[in-house]
Amino acid sequence: LMRQPRPEPSHIHGPPPREEHEVAVLGAPQTSAPVATTVINIRSETSVPDHVVWSLFNALFMNWCCLGFVAFAYSVKARDRKMVGDIIGAQSYASTAKCLNIWALVLGIFLTIGAVALLVFACIAVYEMALQHAKSNRGY
Repeated sequence: LMRQPRPEPSHIHGPPPREEHEVAVLGAPQTSAPVATTVINIRSETSVPDHVVWSLFNALFMNWCCLGFVAFAYSVKARDRKMVGDIIGAQSYASTAKCLNIWALVLGIFLTIGAVALLVFACIAVYEMALQHAKSNRGY
């Protein structure tokens, strides 16, 4: 990649803007007190998803084997770490919460489908037993 030449400030080829001119005229402060400097570190905002909403959904609706509740606990820990500024810790807790949420969702879907299928088969079996009982007793 070729570097583009840096554009020069516009006041080099013409009169400086009004604000820069005033600063140049005023110059440095005339006090003899030491000048205190303040350094502000602006962190790049790394977005760490904490999966709290997903975990809450799993805790309320897909809480097979308590995985949804445990995922919710890890999500809250990830959010706490993020608020403190510990990005590495937040990412670690969020990763664990995501894994637990995936397992809770998959197990929840499979076990819910299995429970519904078991219920349907049980209803069919009870219905057939009732029919067989009715035929053997001739409806009495």
